[in-house]
Amino acid sequence: MSIKEIIKQPEGRRLEFKEVLPENAELANTIIAFANDAGGELYIGVRNSPREIIGLPEEELMKIEEQVSNIIFDRCYPAIMPDITFLTEEEKHIIRVTIFRGSTPPYYLKDKGKLKGTYIRVGSSNRLADGEIIAELERRKRNISFDSELIMDKAVSELNFEFFKQEYQDKTGETLDIQTLRKLELIKDINATEYPTNALILFSDDDLRRSLFPFAKVECARFKGIKTEEFIDQKSILTNIATQAEEAYNFVLRHINKGAVVEGVYTISRWEYPVKAIREAIRNAIVHRDYSLTGKDVKVAIYDDMVEITSPGLLPPSIDYAAMESRQSDARNKIIAPVFKRIGIIDQWGNGLKLIADELKEYPQIEFHWKETGLSFQVQFVKLDYVEEQELQQELQQELQQELQQELQQELQQELQQELQQELSNQTMYSDVLSKIMETPLSRKEISEGLGQKQVSGQLNKILSKLAEDKLIEHTIPDNKNHPEQKFRITKRGRIFLKLVTK
Repeated sequence: MSIKEIIKQPEGRRLEFKEVLPENAELANTIIAFANDAGGELYIGVRNSPREIIGLPEEELMKIEEQVSNIIFDRCYPAIMPDITFLTEEEKHIIRVTIFRGSTPPYYLKDKGKLKGTYIRVGSSNRLADGEIIAELERRKRNISFDSELIMDKAVSELNFEFFKQEYQDKTGETLDIQTLRKLELIKDINATEYPTNALILFSDDDLRRSLFPFAKVECARFKGIKTEEFIDQKSILTNIATQAEEAYNFVLRHINKGAVVEGVYTISRWEYPVKAIREAIRNAIVHRDYSLTGKDVKVAIYDDMVEITSPGLLPPSIDYAAMESRQSDARNKIIAPVFKRIGIIDQWGNGLKLIADELKEYPQIEFHWKETGLSFQVQFVKLDYVEEQELQQELQQELQQELQQELQQELQQELQQELQQELSNQTMYSDVLSKIMETPLSRKEISEGLGQKQVSGQLNKILSKLAEDKLIEHTIPDNKNHPEQKFRITKRGRIFLKLVTK
């Protein structure tokens, strides 16, 4: 991209803008965060808000380049080799500092040390890494994954994974014996004893899974409206990871609609959302989530206007959702992913994003969004026509209400013709009582006082009986009409009757 195109991009995981050279610590934190993640570019001489090329003095370019190099060399460890270039746009000078993804993480501040000086990139900010993140960076340096690490709390012979054995045999036709477990690297031999890896624990139904990985679950929810204040339905999927995707997918199907659409001369039935794409997104969320992060689960949320899927862990550095149609593959969980492929939960490597992109083409009314939020990755399938549908429903509701009110008015005019004519010619206590309780329910005595009577008259009692008989008022305590707290309130019929009279 040209510099003009680049400066239109938002700051993010791989991009940052600075108007002037940042303070030593701020610059070092950004460089370290880029190296620990997917790499990135820092542009000096560009104001971020509002986005504008300010430029740097030409005579200071070499000096700033030297400062940048010295800060990186003096403050960052292990060594980071930046690529620093000068750019000119509209006679304004910019320095671009390119940092490549590091091969020996974690990178950290020399003076702070690994535990207090390791930074990662989260969105457009730098965040101090905790122990879990540092451990993940160490694994990346050794080219191993969290799911391949051994758990020596139980030998394989003591582990309960019978359900997964049966599932594996049903899907592949193979027996999950010791040789197959070794081949899939689900177990490892230590001193003549076979121990499970994290992957096998996650596939098991053993109590050890529930104690070690209490958040290896999927939380599903159907919310009322477009916010999270009120649930219509929710479900916690606590089974082993081999069955979670299908259960979550079935939850989505229960809460979205299927309707008829016309294609050419045929009327066909199809879902309101691209369900194959949603299934793939759910599978990806479970297969590629970061199981080393504690306190985080996969979330599947359904609102009136979208389906949202959130998975713990940032997107792997080599995956770019902006290029969905290219076949991309990068398995965070190097043991779990091949097992999922063997049992048919994921397709061929690199096909997932293309499948999503292909089905979205058939749903122009659905917009696909993706973002990294905190230490999680989130995708959304959003209805573009939701606002139009809401406005149309509101219009129809108003029309229906008007029609019902007109019908009710006609019904009232027929049923209460005599009373209505009398009130129209000479308004009496019949209408006066309705007016008194229009805003708030009142007791017999309170109505009497409101009408200026010294005590409840026989006429008022007759009027109240007649109004109740005509269903224009009702008791607030209908089960006990002599209750000391008894009051009268106006009904919907009563409001319409009074409205006809006042008109």
